[in-house]
Amino acid sequence: MEKKPIKRNENIVPISREHHATLLFCWKLRKGVKAEVQPERMNRYINWFWKHHLEHHFQSEEQLLFLDVEDEMVNRGLNEHRLIIAKINEINVRTEEKSYPLYLELADLIDDHTRFEERQLFPYLENKLSEEELQKIGEILHGEEHNALEDYDDEFWAKEQIQK
Repeated sequence: MEKKPIKRNENIVPISREHHATLLFCWKLRKGVKAEVQPERMNRYINWFWKHHLEHHFQSEEQLLFLDVEDEMVNRGLNEHRLIIAKINEINVRTEEKSYPLYLELADLIDDHTRFEERQLFPYLENKLSEEELQKIGEILHGEEHNALEDYDDEFWAKEQIQK
């Protein structure tokens, strides 16, 4: 059975596009763990990715899409954001230890959360929100910069970079 790409409402496409970067982030963490890359390198990347991608991404979702905090689906999205932030904080507190299990936990949290949003939460919100609400969200999102490209300088996940 062939999987068809998810058709996303054009108004929330900018946020949805950023999900590719989050899935790639998870893949990079897993590659780094498998290659036993130095934890300091991976910690730097995690914090860089938070500052340059995830933090703004979470803020956009929470300020534009996750407004009905009484809604069970929205609440799950918000709670997962909190769990991801808590895991990043835990990684930053425990830098002296081998943190590979924490990196894998973070990758799993973000991977599962991203897939939940794409497969369940966003389709749900597209049906729940009015076309007028979606258009207002779209005007804001299309007026902001949503960069799914990454320009991080230490590609620890690449084979030729692992030994450095």
